[in-house]
Amino acid sequence: MSTMSSSTGASSKKALPTIARLSTRDATFEQRLNALLDWEGVSDNAVQTRVDEILADVKQRGDAAVIDATNRFDRLSVDSMQALCLTPERLKQAFENLPGEQREALASAAERIRLYHERQKPGSWQYEEADGTVLGQKVTPLDRAGIYVPGGKAAYPSSVLMNAIPAHVAGVREIVMVVPTPDGVVNELVLAAAHLAGVDHVFTIGGAQAIAAMAYGTQTVPRVDKIVGPGNIYVATAKRAVFGQVGIDMIAGPSEILVVSDGRTDPDWLAMDLFSQAEHDEDAQAILVSWDIEHLNAVQEAIERLLPTLEREAIVRESLGQRGALILCEDKVDAISLINRIAPEHLELSVDAPESWLDDVRHAGAIFMGRYTAEALGDYCAGPNHVLPTSGTARFSSPLGVYDFQKRSSIINCSREGASTLGKVASVLARGESLTAHARSAEYRIEK
Repeated sequence: MSTMSSSTGASSKKALPTIARLSTRDATFEQRLNALLDWEGVSDNAVQTRVDEILADVKQRGDAAVIDATNRFDRLSVDSMQALCLTPERLKQAFENLPGEQREALASAAERIRLYHERQKPGSWQYEEADGTVLGQKVTPLDRAGIYVPGGKAAYPSSVLMNAIPAHVAGVREIVMVVPTPDGVVNELVLAAAHLAGVDHVFTIGGAQAIAAMAYGTQTVPRVDKIVGPGNIYVATAKRAVFGQVGIDMIAGPSEILVVSDGRTDPDWLAMDLFSQAEHDEDAQAILVSWDIEHLNAVQEAIERLLPTLEREAIVRESLGQRGALILCEDKVDAISLINRIAPEHLELSVDAPESWLDDVRHAGAIFMGRYTAEALGDYCAGPNHVLPTSGTARFSSPLGVYDFQKRSSIINCSREGASTLGKVASVLARGESLTAHARSAEYRIEK
């Protein structure tokens, strides 16, 4: 593992490997893998205390607390929430003023994302039993959704599309977006994406104060029913704290990719695929698995050669050094075992006949199949959502989708005969639980 360098020239001369090498044959493999995957998204006591203070302040003082926190953390000097609100006209202007190529790319991505999510949309249903009893499910969109879009180190117009478009497809009536603008710097692409995705309200606030504003509501920011979108540790901590007041999508950890290669993919391609996630931030994770040791050597060489050409070299170098790995496994079966053990956010199957792997892959946020399917395509424009479960949570959770912006209500409409039949069953079970009011309520409907 090499240390970071302040100059590209110096870092390109490092003798030590940039990325760890592991083998499933080693006696210490499990221990090393566990250490590599260890990520705790929960904040420390200091962060938790600070977030709790901000949440309480916003809940009590509303706009005034949001303004104070925004001025302090984003280095602004505004005196009203009006200065932190963007009008629909401002969003439209941002879209119309984009260079033609960017405008077309954004529109193309939005349309692909929309078409994909239209296929996800579930409908209400019901059926009638022989005695006339009707059972079913009613699907209802949320009234208001809140979208957190990161600012600061990077701005992500793609995240606007991925969060807002499924909400629109789901039928959400009102979409509120918050995006921090440190030092007053506004990203025009983010605003253009908000216009294209049909966002109703945009506030240039971030951090725990933005989460609090959407969760509790203020004099200006409307209270939402659910908050989605990734953010830093303060945002994640705040989302965890307000869950119950509002719904949340997930507690997102750093971005991660697991690439499995059979040795026949260009090493330069694979190196860049690893870089594509490592460049998000220093905590991102990039892992390559193969049973071909010479191929792993070639990828390592490509990493060392191409790394100095990256604009975000320092970030990538630290990410690979701290959390990256090239893993030598035994065979396809061993590789599949690793996939399901790691449960990656992004999985690239850079192999022949990737379809033959699908039945055995049980845990992955998104699966990119074949040598030509770079994960980066999924980040922007393939269509499926790029908001994915991280840190092994793909074992029990799914990508963001239309279903996250809807809720389901059960429908029960008993006929007279049905109520009598069900009443007898309910009576026995209720008395077995010593809940006699339940039993008598059901028994009143039993035909004598």
